[in-house]
Amino acid sequence: MASPVFLLALVVATLLPASKCRDGVGFQLKLRHIDAHGGYTKLQLVTRAMDRSRARVAALKTVAAAAPVVDPITAARILVAASQGEYLIDIAIGTPPLYYTAILDTGSDLIWTQCAPCVLCEDQPTPYFQPARSATYRLVPCQSSLCAALPYPACFQRMCAYQYYYGDYASTAGVLAGETFTFGAVNSTKVRVPNVAFGCGNINAGDLANSSGMVGLGRGLLSLVRQLGPSRFSYCLTSFLSPAPSRLSYGVFATLNSTNTRSGSPVQSTPMVVNAALPSLYFLSLKGISLGQKRLPIDPMVFAINDDGTGGVFIDSGTSLTYLQQDAYDAVRSELVSILPLLATNGTDIGLETCFPWPPPPNVAVTLPEMELHFDSANMTIPPENYMLIDGATGFLCLAMVRSGDGTIIGNYQQQNMYLLYDITNSLLSFVPAPCNII
Repeated sequence: MASPVFLLALVVATLLPASKCRDGVGFQLKLRHIDAHGGYTKLQLVTRAMDRSRARVAALKTVAAAAPVVDPITAARILVAASQGEYLIDIAIGTPPLYYTAILDTGSDLIWTQCAPCVLCEDQPTPYFQPARSATYRLVPCQSSLCAALPYPACFQRMCAYQYYYGDYASTAGVLAGETFTFGAVNSTKVRVPNVAFGCGNINAGDLANSSGMVGLGRGLLSLVRQLGPSRFSYCLTSFLSPAPSRLSYGVFATLNSTNTRSGSPVQSTPMVVNAALPSLYFLSLKGISLGQKRLPIDPMVFAINDDGTGGVFIDSGTSLTYLQQDAYDAVRSELVSILPLLATNGTDIGLETCFPWPPPPNVAVTLPEMELHFDSANMTIPPENYMLIDGATGFLCLAMVRSGDGTIIGNYQQQNMYLLYDITNSLLSFVPAPCNII
C-alpha cells in the first residue's frame, strides 16, 4: 500500500470520468532499440539482450507458476518485473505537450511517467512532467473501472493510487490520472487524444534505459491499445544488431496488405488465446515446428497452457531471443546436428548451447533450411538469419534460441523483418514477411 506521506504529497485535481474508445484514431511512430546508439559491438548487443531476456523470462515464469495462489500485489510485482522492454518511442503528454521517451512493452498494460513533485525520481533526458502546469490534467476517480484494473489499487482522498514493481531494477508509485496525449505521425502531423489514463509517478527507482517511463501495449484495460480504440496495432522490427529504426502503426494505420508491406507473400492470421494467469500477454496456439520440408517429432501438448497457467506459447516484443520448451528445443537441436556437416559444440559463454564452428572448411558446403512455426490456421516462416546468429566471442554459428523448462516465448529476434498486426478486438495475430528497414 502507498505510504500516507507519499499520498499526502500528491496534488489534488478535478476528477476524470473513465476514458472511452476513440473511433478513427490512428498514428505511426518510430521505434528505437534501447541499445541502438550505445556504441556496442555485436557481441555486446547479443550479451545485453540475453541478460534482459533472462530477467524477463524468470519473472514471467514465476507469476505463471504462482497464479492459483498469488495475491494481487505479488502478481503486480512479478508480472511487471520482467517488462523492461526492448524498444523506445517518443510521445507527449499534457497541455501544452511535454515530449518524452518511453519504453514500449507488449507484456504489460500501465502507461506511466515520472512526475513532479518528486519524492524520489531517477534522472531522465527530459524534465519531469508537472501536473500543475497542464490545463488538461485530471485525476481518475477511485470508482472508475480503470482504477479497478490496477493490480493493487489504493484509494486515498478520492485519489486512485498505484504501485508497480519491476523486479530488482525499477519501481514506480503514484496516482492514476488522465491527460491529453500527443502522438507524432510519419508525415509530421500530430494526433492529440484526450483523457488517456496514465500513472503519474512520484516515487520511482531503477534503470529506465535513458527514458522517462513506460507505455504498455498489453491486452488489459489500462494499456494504450485498449484505451484508445480501435484495439489494433502493428509493428515491423529491424534487426537489433542494426541501428535502423523500426516502426509502430496504431488504429486505422495498422493494416496489412501487399502495398504497405511491400511483400508478395500472403498475409496469414492465427487466433490469440487467453491465459488467465498472464492475461495481458499475447498467447497463441502453436501446433508444431518444421525445418525445411521435415516436420519435427514434437508432441503438440508441449505447447499447451497447463491447468495451473504455466506453459503455453506467447509472442513478445520485449524478449530478445526465443525461449523454446525443452522437448521442442531438443528436436530442433537434433535436426540441426543431423543436417549440418559441422561438429556441434555444447555451448558458448553467452549462453547459447547449440553452436557450430564458423566459417566452415573451404570444401564443406552448408545450407540452412527455413524454419516454419505451425500455428492454428497459419504458418510463420523463419528464415535462417532469424534463428541463427554468429557468436562474436567465438565465431561460432549458434541457434538463436534458448532452452526453456516449460513455456515458449517467441522473441523479437525471430520477428525481425516481419510485419505483425495485433487485432485485440477480433483476437487475431496477422503477419507477413516485410523489409522493415524501408517501410
